[in-house]
Amino acid sequence: MFQFKQFTVKQDRCAMKVGTDGVLLGAWCPIDNHPYSVLDIGSGTGILSLMLAQRSNAEQIDAIEIDENAYEQCVENFESSPWGDRLFCFHAGLDEFVDEPEEQYDIIISNPPFYSEDYKTKNEQRDWARFQDAMPFEDLVEAAELLLSENGIFAVIIPHKEEERFISLCADVDLFPVKVTRVKGTHTTPIIRSLLAFKRYELSVLTADELIIETARHQYTEAYIALTKDFYLKL
Repeated sequence: MFQFKQFTVKQDRCAMKVGTDGVLLGAWCPIDNHPYSVLDIGSGTGILSLMLAQRSNAEQIDAIEIDENAYEQCVENFESSPWGDRLFCFHAGLDEFVDEPEEQYDIIISNPPFYSEDYKTKNEQRDWARFQDAMPFEDLVEAAELLLSENGIFAVIIPHKEEERFISLCADVDLFPVKVTRVKGTHTTPIIRSLLAFKRYELSVLTADELIIETARHQYTEAYIALTKDFYLKL
């Protein structure tokens, strides 16, 4: 169980536990378009939906999760949160969900599977949550293009090495980056993640920034604390 300031996340039935990537994305995702509706693709524990419920006044926050155990735990986490009436999880794959789209969303958010290497473990549930072939970037981008509202925001966190390819995939469907933050563990380590937000129009100038998580082990930077302090108990 992971205790945040305003909600609790149970995760014993989920392959993907609460981690820095999810918390970063949930705290960083732009909400300046004052979203009415949110879609969380591949929700896992439901942490992204819960963070956006805390941060925004969105009245409709939908999540989709294909793994049955994770889906059931996500529902449990939603129901035990202060925002249960605004949160709903569908037990479905992305392909099923986009087959009959009923509406568009002001925010689409995803912490997608990102291992593209050819090895697998013996844990099928964990592989499903971690490996890109469970939800290829191409499918995710296609769904975002279909389901994003006119002024919507599509936000993801991915490995930095995939940034150029992901931006190119989005450009192919006329989705363009409006906010880019590259994440480093410390000042001396390489960039490990890219936080990317897209809209349906292109900025004339795009300025990327950088976020460093720690100055030393468990010594967090002011920027990281400022971003996540509304969520972590000990910040």
